[in-house]
Amino acid sequence: MYCSYCERYVATQLAVEHIQPKGLPAYQPLQGRWENFLLACVNCNSTKKDKPVSLSDVLLPDRDNTLAAYLYSAGGEIQVSSQLNAHAQQLAKATLALVGLDRRGQTIVDANGRLIALDRVKQRMEAWMTAVDARQKLAEQPGNAAMAALVLRLAQYTGFFSIWMEVFQAEPEMRRRLIDAFPGTRESGCFDPQTFEPIQPAPNPDHLPHGGKA
Repeated sequence: MYCSYCERYVATQLAVEHIQPKGLPAYQPLQGRWENFLLACVNCNSTKKDKPVSLSDVLLPDRDNTLAAYLYSAGGEIQVSSQLNAHAQQLAKATLALVGLDRRGQTIVDANGRLIALDRVKQRMEAWMTAVDARQKLAEQPGNAAMAALVLRLAQYTGFFSIWMEVFQAEPEMRRRLIDAFPGTRESGCFDPQTFEPIQPAPNPDHLPHGGKA
């Protein structure tokens, strides 16, 4: 129930996104292939549209650790991490351009001709404030297991896993629980089981083409 690119929770209209667009004749053989599928929100899917993708030139969330590639801030901005090497930074920038994660509010027509608003910056800002408020309330009741469980449920319903991990950067136990709260995250092998810090490059356990770039 989360967009693979922007990470927001999507209750409806979660689309099966073809990494290599099925509408281009060159990629017709990839239609229905598991390694060419991702889940995406209408915004990210519509921004990407039928752009052909060179798997070696972008970071993809099913085969790279995109949490380690970007930095999030309270104002909803997303920036490429300076901790990446120069080549990985270029890949991260290409990914931002591919799905428009750093664009501010505007309108775009989706695949069905409907106008949709690109408000992901505002949504990231709201998610950041929600996570900060949750962290404060948890700090006011240390050791309260019920409160911690509520915070995790709130994170699941808010989405934006990377933002929650950033806000709880100084609290390894909550980071561990966040990793466990989002299905498949621990199994990805993208986080050290002791420190819960991102592993780079991503292990790409499914051995997908051009995986483990960051």
